[in-house]
Amino acid sequence: MKRFTDTFKDVGRRKQLIQILKEKGITDSNVLDAINTIPRHFFVDTVFDAKAYDDVALQIGAEQTISQPYTVAFQTQLLNIQRGHKVLEVGTGSVYQATVLAHIGARVFTIERQKKLFYENKNFIFKNKYPNLKFFYGDGFAGLPTFAPFDKVIITAAAPFIPPKLMEQLKVAGVMVIPVDEGENQRMLRITKNEDGTYEEEKFELFSFVPMLTGKSD
Repeated sequence: MKRFTDTFKDVGRRKQLIQILKEKGITDSNVLDAINTIPRHFFVDTVFDAKAYDDVALQIGAEQTISQPYTVAFQTQLLNIQRGHKVLEVGTGSVYQATVLAHIGARVFTIERQKKLFYENKNFIFKNKYPNLKFFYGDGFAGLPTFAPFDKVIITAAAPFIPPKLMEQLKVAGVMVIPVDEGENQRMLRITKNEDGTYEEEKFELFSFVPMLTGKSD
């Protein structure tokens, strides 16, 4: 069960969260505006209502989580989204990350391998507000070749390696943001694709994600 009322208290809690994100180094005004506007408590069960604006990951079912706000903000800031950018997101989860991207103005194609979560997202509360957000059920490692190429690709799970099919679906000069396994944690990478098919890799801090798995799950 989820709560879909947005109170003055919720608004105040979001403002406090924004201050925390700024102190952690988030500077992109579009990212901060999206997180300040979108009610995160809409995306979690009411049992987690009191923690909805804490900077922590929360369970959403199917052994998945909604990423902590800092992680969402950090990945989005690395993408440098411009209005109209075509973005592939691997790992829909709660739809929170995808909603942040859509709010900024991206055309978001989000893919989820967990059938339970995919069907729950059919009733996405903001589906009329964000017609630029499209849902797909499938294997994230395969991506969405029918809709490629993409300006940006974001992976919201711990990848064991950089998926070659996702690199193929990225435009030349396009950017992928992906956490890649380094033992217990993952190194956040920003990858820029070169014209000859090679890519430039930038390394950032360590994060903790649920694993990125192959195939589809019933």
